[in-house]
Amino acid sequence: QVQLVESGGGLVQPGGSLRLSCAASGPIFSISTMGWYRQAPGKQRELVANITGGDVTNYADSMKGRFTISRDNAKNTVYLQMNSLKTEDTAVYYCHAKGIIQTWRRFASWGQGTQVTVSV
Repeated sequence: QVQLVESGGGLVQPGGSLRLSCAASGPIFSISTMGWYRQAPGKQRELVANITGGDVTNYADSMKGRFTISRDNAKNTVYLQMNSLKTEDTAVYYCHAKGIIQTWRRFASWGQGTQVTVSV
């Protein structure tokens, strides 16, 4: 069982910054893609950004230029640096990872979510 643990959420004023972290643990052989999704109240979960093992990144249009995703493969950790935050960025942010575990089976796991609130 691969577990993902997020940290770094909180309350921030508009225009502020936050950095989210997500660490994967368990019988991991390799992780192909790690990413962040978010879900605001009453809305569907949406992709924020993801990153491959080769550091190829993909962002949702509304996050381009404000958010930066990165990963530390040695630590099985993915980060999301969020700058110029807006009230509409308020949501629960979920980490996602997929890859292969040590029994050569594929896995796809979600974190428990971390709340980000952007408010005056």
